[in-house]
Amino acid sequence: MGNADYDYGSVDEVHGHHHHQVAVPPPQPFFKSLKYSLKETFFPDDPLRQFKNQPPLKRFTLGVQYFLPIFDWGPRYTFQFFKADLIAGITIASLAIPQGISYAKLANLPPILGLYSSFVPPLIYAMMGSSRDLAVGTVAVASLLTASMLGNEVSAKDNPTLYLHLAFTATFFAGVFQASLGLLRLGFIVDFLSHATIVGFMAGAATVVCLQQLKGILGLDHFTHATDVISVMRSVFSQTHEWRWESGVLGCCFLFFLIVTRYFSKKRPKFFWISAMAPLTSVILGSLLVYLTHAERHGVQVIGDLKKGLNPPSITDLVFTPPYMSTALKTGIVTGVIALAV
Repeated sequence: MGNADYDYGSVDEVHGHHHHQVAVPPPQPFFKSLKYSLKETFFPDDPLRQFKNQPPLKRFTLGVQYFLPIFDWGPRYTFQFFKADLIAGITIASLAIPQGISYAKLANLPPILGLYSSFVPPLIYAMMGSSRDLAVGTVAVASLLTASMLGNEVSAKDNPTLYLHLAFTATFFAGVFQASLGLLRLGFIVDFLSHATIVGFMAGAATVVCLQQLKGILGLDHFTHATDVISVMRSVFSQTHEWRWESGVLGCCFLFFLIVTRYFSKKRPKFFWISAMAPLTSVILGSLLVYLTHAERHGVQVIGDLKKGLNPPSITDLVFTPPYMSTALKTGIVTGVIALAV
């Protein structure tokens, strides 16, 4: 105990007598302090730190791994990872295929584009992305916004080719905008969006998406492009003579099936795959049912044939001429911001 007392005493003594006064740093010139502030804001983690004092070959390797992380984690990939990824991939694909088709329809675009946007972005992200938990692809809100904003300028029904080219241009601008945010490291902007705003926005978007589905469920040919509740309800109830009960029964049955499978998977988490496979199962069963009963002759809308083979590159279809370019630019930036918030 005596030794312990002596130790504590010595520590107190050291702490009691050795005070170091910290000098006030000299005032920095304005531009120097601004430079430090900007560096702290945009590069808080100094991404180039790992390249310092490295031989040229090592720098090149690190550079490749920095821009293509697959070269970093690829060599450490194991068969165990592959098995888990295969199950996850099949599960996600079963959801992404019907979802991609329906999102393309929401944006008034050919369904094949929905399938492309379901598998090409994740394929690229697997090589260039650094997050294991990020879903990449289309979202319902972006599809609706595209349809609403482009539909104000060009009708998808009357001028489908121009509408399609404008959609390509808008997505091009959305990509450039988001890539710029990444290069300039402006991701912190999202922190200024309040959680309540995003939740409210998503709830409103979900309501609008549900209302837009009434077009398909009721088998209506002519439907409003507007996304507000009043326009949609007016469009639905002003065409009661065109409602098709066959389409409604089919839609409601599959909707009930999706809700039941989701409820079951929530109650029994180990059967999560039942809920995940339900959308693709609905598409397959619905297709078989329509094919066997020829329901398309009785008012049930069908997508029709999807083009075989690879689509040609759309880079030649971009529209950079007035007056449409401003619409595409505006749509692209708004969609980019919303996708970032989502």
